[in-house]
Amino acid sequence: MTHKSGFIAIIGRPNAGKSTLLNALLGTKVAISSNKPNTTRNNIAGILTEPDTQFVFLDTPGIHKPQQQLGRVLNKNAYNAMDDADAVAWIIDVTQNFGPGDEFVLDRIRNLHKPVILLVNKVDLVPKEKLLRKLLDWQEKFEFSDIVPVSAKDGENLGELKEVFRKYLPEGPSLYPEEMISDHDLAFQLCEIVREKILWRTHEEIPHSVAVVLEKSEERGRKLILSFVIIVDRNSQKGILIGKGGDMIRSIRLAAQTEIKNRLNRPVDLELYVRVEPNWRNKEAKIKEFGIDLQNE
Repeated sequence: MTHKSGFIAIIGRPNAGKSTLLNALLGTKVAISSNKPNTTRNNIAGILTEPDTQFVFLDTPGIHKPQQQLGRVLNKNAYNAMDDADAVAWIIDVTQNFGPGDEFVLDRIRNLHKPVILLVNKVDLVPKEKLLRKLLDWQEKFEFSDIVPVSAKDGENLGELKEVFRKYLPEGPSLYPEEMISDHDLAFQLCEIVREKILWRTHEEIPHSVAVVLEKSEERGRKLILSFVIIVDRNSQKGILIGKGGDMIRSIRLAAQTEIKNRLNRPVDLELYVRVEPNWRNKEAKIKEFGIDLQNE
């Protein structure tokens, strides 16, 4: 049996379902997801090892028109993943109309000269006739290597999708150890869990302005004490995050603590502190300090 392995970059506009798809393909949570644009900030490799294939999926930040240096860094991360991958999976939300954001992505993939598979996501939300019309419209936009309708949320059509991906991977041995499912360390994953809880509970500018850093990890008997610093842009955001009588920060702490305790399978106590770093999203040194990948030009 021929063994294949390679990289598949999952790209798309913000909120198209990239992280949900990655987690569904792996059958476990590797990337956080939320209903906010630009939830994903780093390229996160999710590794799926099967007897004849090792798929290395790269979850990337949503490609968008950037307003700050952080946005430019996120786009660059997505572009680098596209350039380095063996195949590109462009995921679109079928409930959304084609717009300038899609044109922006299309301009980028026209120059790639590698297989581009269009994943038409959220097919569970549209009637069959509308789905067929959408598929025909998209076929006219670009000569895709394949078009696959999926529902990342329901796990629909993922078996067929893996077969499609396998076609475009080169022959070769596995690139990562069989037991490895992500290329990011535990500290990164724990910070992401805290950030996810913030994203689900806050609105307006807060989600975009937040970074989370693990400052300290300490063993006390069987219990693990984790201290996180939450960074925001402005004092007003700090007030919103702490909440009236500390209720917001408490609910974030308890939700994150529950998930981390289940993940690590041991007693955990979280300590959360909020710090203001004005305009950090426009400062490359701060972006790097707060754990966001800075890809080379």
